[in-house]
Amino acid sequence: MACATNAISLSLSSNPNSKLPSDFIPKLNRPVNVSLRASTSAELDPGRLFLSRPIGLSRRICANATPVMDQSVGERSSSVPTIVEVDLGNRSYPIYIGSGLLDQHELLQKHVHGKKVLVVTNTTIAPLHLDKVVDALTKGNPNVSVENVILPDGEKYKNMETLMKVFDKAIESRLDRRCTFVALGGGVIGDMCGFAAAAFLRGVNFIQIPTTVMAQVDSSVGGKTGINHPLGKNLIGAFYQPQCVLIDTDTLNTLPDRELASGLAEVIKYGLIRDAEFFEWQEKNMEKLMARDPDAFAYAIKRSCENKAEVVSLDEKESGLRATLNLGHTFGHAIETGFGYGEWLHGEAVAAGTVMAVDMSYRLGWIDSSIMKRVNDILQRAKLPTAPPETMTVEMFKSVMAVDKKVADGLLRLILLKGPLGNCVFTGEYDRKALDDTLSAFCKS
Repeated sequence: MACATNAISLSLSSNPNSKLPSDFIPKLNRPVNVSLRASTSAELDPGRLFLSRPIGLSRRICANATPVMDQSVGERSSSVPTIVEVDLGNRSYPIYIGSGLLDQHELLQKHVHGKKVLVVTNTTIAPLHLDKVVDALTKGNPNVSVENVILPDGEKYKNMETLMKVFDKAIESRLDRRCTFVALGGGVIGDMCGFAAAAFLRGVNFIQIPTTVMAQVDSSVGGKTGINHPLGKNLIGAFYQPQCVLIDTDTLNTLPDRELASGLAEVIKYGLIRDAEFFEWQEKNMEKLMARDPDAFAYAIKRSCENKAEVVSLDEKESGLRATLNLGHTFGHAIETGFGYGEWLHGEAVAAGTVMAVDMSYRLGWIDSSIMKRVNDILQRAKLPTAPPETMTVEMFKSVMAVDKKVADGLLRLILLKGPLGNCVFTGEYDRKALDDTLSAFCKS
């Protein structure tokens, strides 16, 4: 249990005059630069962390975004992106968010280093978007040559064998240290391309172009890259930041419904752990998100990126604070590993894992039953699972969780909710019986 003597509390002043109606969807039609900077430095204790995030923090960290919220529908334009900045000193980079951004060639071209580019994509995304990306990289820029490598699609291919195909293509194409890798696809492609960029010639420039909700709101931001191992998810990788993240919301038009719902699990996560007002907005607007309302999605992506960018700016290497972004992931990764990579989508596993984490939080007496109900309700409305597969056993969970990246000195640390909505703890100090009871409640054996 976190205590005042060695816990970190984050609390920023709010502006009571900037109340955002929970059912309001801002129109993104003017350039907005959001700079998220840490005002203080603190030693983060990776074993114990308490987060207290007052409602409305998002408005404070992006105060200059307020004019966007005042625009009328008639003024909406897709020509200028919203920009969220990930502030990491001389490694800072922009996240561009908007419709039709792949038609704005200068956005990509100004982040390309050297004269050679390698686009890494998969068999699903290549026929949909590869030509447009190549055109964006080369139009009016004849000195740049573009190669591509098309990987098989799916979580089960996020491994060393597939990664070697990227290295093979890069070496065959005689790419040098001034080349640029471009990740075009979802989280699997982004993670593998980023890891390849981190390792090739000991590090080359790379750009993220995420095409799924999951990648746009979470995995493309923050520099986590890597591959899976048969014994555990994302155990091999590196922290390696991109030059930019370009989120063209038009790419979601071809996204299957199941993939869209999967990404919403990460959107919901931000509200639960640190942004209660955003969670309340989601409760009001979930049907719009499921119906792919463009304004609702533009806002959900922007708010999610703001949350992610703030955390990454404060704790890039996950010494404590950033770990809280993994609510439900320890249980969820166990589902993915135990049930088989690709059988469930990542967001589906995280959704079930989130319910288990919330159940455990309730058993510890850290939250009330109303939060449990709200979590179950919103996940069901998003058409996400609220329990693990029936084939998962208590022993399967425990064996996989034992090698989770958040294990320290043999102690499994978990992200759990504590207190009012929007607050969580990252701790290894909890009653083990509560974990056992949660696993037993969700597993047949």
